[in-house]
Amino acid sequence: MTDDQLLRYSRHILLEEIGVEGQQRILDGHALVIGAGGLGSPVALYLGSAGVGRLTVVDHDTVDVTNLQRQVAHALARVGSPKVDSIRQAVYALNPEVQLRTVAQRADAALLQQLVAEADVVLDCSDNYATRQAINAACVQRGKPLVSGAAIRFDGQLAVYDPRDAASPCYACVFDPREDFEEALCATMGVFAPLVGIIGTLQAAEALKLLSGAGTPLTGRLLMLDGRHMAFNEVRLPRNPACPVCGQTH
Repeated sequence: MTDDQLLRYSRHILLEEIGVEGQQRILDGHALVIGAGGLGSPVALYLGSAGVGRLTVVDHDTVDVTNLQRQVAHALARVGSPKVDSIRQAVYALNPEVQLRTVAQRADAALLQQLVAEADVVLDCSDNYATRQAINAACVQRGKPLVSGAAIRFDGQLAVYDPRDAASPCYACVFDPREDFEEALCATMGVFAPLVGIIGTLQAAEALKLLSGAGTPLTGRLLMLDGRHMAFNEVRLPRNPACPVCGQTH
């Protein structure tokens, strides 16, 4: 670690749970972020500012004026630009040392198999059920921890699914891909602007804990936030031995 890095990350280094060794693990880490919108914005900004050495951000969309209510990595001047290009500018403005790779395409199964294999931690910041299931399947197959977040209206949720832990469920243990699922879209249902910031920041925190080894990750637990009353609830998540995705891997 250079003198400049020791100064930049000094507030992390002062933390007994992180220290020089933990910060070095963050600097050596590679985080894959799927989605550069409401959740992906705080995720990328906090991971970049905290010194995650390599970031890969995937999103096929462009910045729209309706995004600016909550997607804080984007700016009015970048409306019409690819979201991954916009988020690159925002991250580099905070920390130009980050190696940031952007992929301006939809995260399909083939792409995810390749990108997940290269990452140390995966953050699901997507906004549709099919992509969430595809991300989970790739993480299970590649044995990579997944930090999953979601937000709609005033309701948010967060969980860590870690296939390296035999007791950990995967996303499909909780949300069965074989069942019909009615998609909830913020374009039709709305979303409270700070909610995506809260959930995205929590996702970044869990990813940094996984990379550095600090604290206890949210593995096997679903954290739910009711933003109307600012109330958190936690539910324990058992693994499903009959899960169609991870049932054969444990």
